[in-house]
Amino acid sequence: MSGPLRGVRIVMMGGLGPAPFCGMLLGDLGADVVRVDALAGVDGPLPIDYTVRRSQRSVAVDVKDSRGRELVHRLVANADAFVDVYRPGVAERLGIGPDALQPLNPRLVYARMTGYGQDGPLAGHAGHDINYLALAGALHGIGTAESPVPPLNLVGDYGGGGMLLAVGLLSAILEARESGEGQVLDVAMVDGVATLLAPYFGMVPAGTWRDRRQDNLLDGAAHFYGAYATADGRHVAVGAMEPKFYAELCDRLDVDVPHDEAEPATWPAHRAALAARFAEKSREDWERLLDSPGCCATPVLSLSEAPRHPHLAARDTFIAVDGITQPAPAPRFSRTRPDAPSSPSLPGDHSRALLRELGFDEHAITELVDAGVVKQSVTQSADERKG
Repeated sequence: MSGPLRGVRIVMMGGLGPAPFCGMLLGDLGADVVRVDALAGVDGPLPIDYTVRRSQRSVAVDVKDSRGRELVHRLVANADAFVDVYRPGVAERLGIGPDALQPLNPRLVYARMTGYGQDGPLAGHAGHDINYLALAGALHGIGTAESPVPPLNLVGDYGGGGMLLAVGLLSAILEARESGEGQVLDVAMVDGVATLLAPYFGMVPAGTWRDRRQDNLLDGAAHFYGAYATADGRHVAVGAMEPKFYAELCDRLDVDVPHDEAEPATWPAHRAALAARFAEKSREDWERLLDSPGCCATPVLSLSEAPRHPHLAARDTFIAVDGITQPAPAPRFSRTRPDAPSSPSLPGDHSRALLRELGFDEHAITELVDAGVVKQSVTQSADERKG
């Protein structure tokens, strides 16, 4: 295992979305990420987000059993951080809350990953990405003038959740290595979404952003910033905000449509004119004609097309893991380059191996498996087969 986070160990409870995504980010960069999954997931259906389970290891444990709780205690004894993915109060009832784990490891960073946070009127409520976007104000600003449109689950789960969790963990781990003391992190996706909206909360009172959908520079209203349909039913994205870039775009399009950045009332007519022009040729034609440094125009690629684009291919932005094309580790490091990502770990793939690391002999491991406290997957991961 190599990379800038070599020597960092994270133990996290299994779940969907932000926690395993955070595990992928940190594991890709060299951290030892151990996921504690539920027994029910072993040898079950493939998790919908299985690709973000890469660069991690999984032990399947019944944490409701006292012996299962003891295994979690032993896992965190030498870990840098632990991630709780439950609603407030659940970890305490399971005996793996901060009061139970931090005395075992005074420098342990205990992160709590939830949707609404540990306090407030909605702390105990269930929710999903769309709910956190709606509450923080993001969903109101995304979509058409008529209706909000969910931007996949990228903003809450992964941007406001998983990435915020990664930042929090690394910040607290750095501090703990200086102070020798851990702390508890309250990581809420609704807080993360609000953080991502910081510039817009400044622009509204400054009068540079109207709090309405599709009425601003960056939300699809401006003709120089948006997507246009082509003759073959595909699209081209235009981001020619600056006058010099817009002038080059119009020159390549062979149109005379004013920029008029300060005249929003003219934008609909200008957008219609550009739309008519883009509709005359295919996306491939426009990609060729607009291939210049200053046009700020790119094809709107599908998930299957993106990895084949010459720029992304030249940078190895995508790699294959077990034959599945997916994003390569990021960012890139000049000196502490991490190893290639390991195969996604499914629940229980590394149960026996991790118990051996904790000092259990084969007889003790078998007793735990036979008692239903631990479960090893039958279809082991590629890494487990190698080990």
